[in-house]
Amino acid sequence: VFERERLNGHYGVTAFLTGNTFSAVPYMLIATMIPGLISYYLCGLHKGLIHTGPENLIYFVSVLFAIVMWVESLMLVVGSVSPNYVTGMFIAGGVQGIMVLVGGFYRLPKDIPKPLWKYPLYYVSFQNYAHQGCFKNEFEGLTFVLGQDGGGNNIYISGREILRDTWQVQMGHSKWVDLGILFGMIVVYRMLFLAITKSKEKLKPAFAAITDRVSNPNQRDTEQ
Repeated sequence: VFERERLNGHYGVTAFLTGNTFSAVPYMLIATMIPGLISYYLCGLHKGLIHTGPENLIYFVSVLFAIVMWVESLMLVVGSVSPNYVTGMFIAGGVQGIMVLVGGFYRLPKDIPKPLWKYPLYYVSFQNYAHQGCFKNEFEGLTFVLGQDGGGNNIYISGREILRDTWQVQMGHSKWVDLGILFGMIVVYRMLFLAITKSKEKLKPAFAAITDRVSNPNQRDTEQ
């Protein structure tokens, strides 16, 4: 639909990208807030609105929103380069699967093979920053009873120690930085879609001319 209306001169790529982004936001908010509110308390996560204010709950929903927005941005990029819908679905599913596998959950960061899988895929995976942000949102500020010493006194472990030693989370920045990186990736993917689509517009006439010359080598001689 977009290609047909663009060829008819109804609007350009920039107008489509702007309209697509702002029109999708309300529906994505609804699609993330409703299941986010339900799952947050059913799973027994950090007691958002009850004990610590709305910060933890808002962060959890924001991460869900960023993930959905990232997936749509990925589909825009894949759709701009794939020859058809079915191929685009396969490519997008493969990219998402790789991002999940190297995100630091199924294999901890130190266990991920360094060539390719950790450098660079681990650091460009959206799941990496989503996992780390949610881990920090859940464990930071909490203290857990690890056991008792010989005198019957409780031994405590902080949430930060669990994050650092068990989940191998990067503790040099806050969870809001992880969320900011997710939204930054969304902007990059949408700008990439804009660049690819505009480049195709510029290069398509030249590519068509080259293809025509290759397929009809005698046409130019005939015209001359």
